[in-house]
Order: sequence, then C-alpha cells, then structure tokens
Amino acid sequence: MIYCCFEHIELAFEEVIEEFEQAPNFEKLGDKEKLSTVCVCCSNQADYLVTN
Repeated sequence: MIYCCFEHIELAFEEVIEEFEQAPNFEKLGDKEKLSTVCVCCSNQADYLVTN
C-alpha cells in the first residue's frame, strides 16, 4: 500500500508495477482518511491509496 498525493501518483504506479509486475489499483481517499495520511514522497496530504 502506498499513500500518495496527486503529484506523485505516477511514481507510486511505477513502484507497484516494478515490484509486483501487474497493473496497480488505486482509490481516492475520503475526507476522514486524508486527515492523518501523508504522501510517502513529499509528506504533503495524501490523495490516493495505490495497491497491487
């Protein structure tokens, strides 16, 4: 699972593809989830959850 902002979603996609060799799934985070979740790349508020 990778939490990321809009700016870094492509990096998250690439990481999942490289690690699992399959297309990633992603979902937009709800308002409650956004409150305490930050992007793994830049520490801004996360907008998406990317999974395999």
